[in-house]
Amino acid sequence: MTKNPRLPLIELCVEGIDGLLAAQAAGADRVELCASLVEGGITPSLGTVRAALELATIPFHVIVRPRGGDFLYSETEYRSMLADVSALRDLGAAGVVVGCLNADGTIDEERMSALVQAAGSLNVTCHRAFDMTRDAAEALEALIRCKVGRVLTSGQRDTALEGADLLADLVRQAGDRIMILGCGALAPDNIAEVLRKTGLSEVHFAALTDVPSVMRYRNPHVGMGGTDIDREYRTTVTDQTLVAATIAAARA
Repeated sequence: MTKNPRLPLIELCVEGIDGLLAAQAAGADRVELCASLVEGGITPSLGTVRAALELATIPFHVIVRPRGGDFLYSETEYRSMLADVSALRDLGAAGVVVGCLNADGTIDEERMSALVQAAGSLNVTCHRAFDMTRDAAEALEALIRCKVGRVLTSGQRDTALEGADLLADLVRQAGDRIMILGCGALAPDNIAEVLRKTGLSEVHFAALTDVPSVMRYRNPHVGMGGTDIDREYRTTVTDQTLVAATIAAARA
């Protein structure tokens, strides 16, 4: 499974096994494995992780996020995160992706340090909880103190292009102490510019498209939650062609 990819290293954010398979077929170097990307990604089932371990030819990191919403977790939610990290370590996943904040917008160093310790030899990435912190430079130093290996960030903006100046600052601040994994609406028409402006050596994106359900019968009288009933009859999948095009643009 180990290989030495050309720079930039390309990580794909995917939902489930089909997403992982599409990403690796298109040439991704690594995957972040999630469930429910409509919520920004939550922890996939252990059955999904086991299946991924059987089928993956590239490393994958598993998000450990018990719910959507903010990153200020209750004690029971935090305990579930510790349990998930320990289970993923025992299963043999390559890494975990976590993030805990304090109510004042700082990194929760006590919990992040404990999660890193629970991960043992696994790679640990702090996800975009980082982008919700009040001071990016301060948060980066906190993650370094917690011995986190990587931080996923769009430069605290909606897109990497908008956050390019901060991303460049973070790359310089990080040096060789922590890896900056850049993200934020990266696509074939902008990824090269983001790389040029920031100096990033690792990038992360989700190349998604909606496909209609093949269900022939659709009950018009009931929905499974929410108001967008049509959502139950379409699936968001990783677009293998778009993945390949974005990777080609990054390495042109």
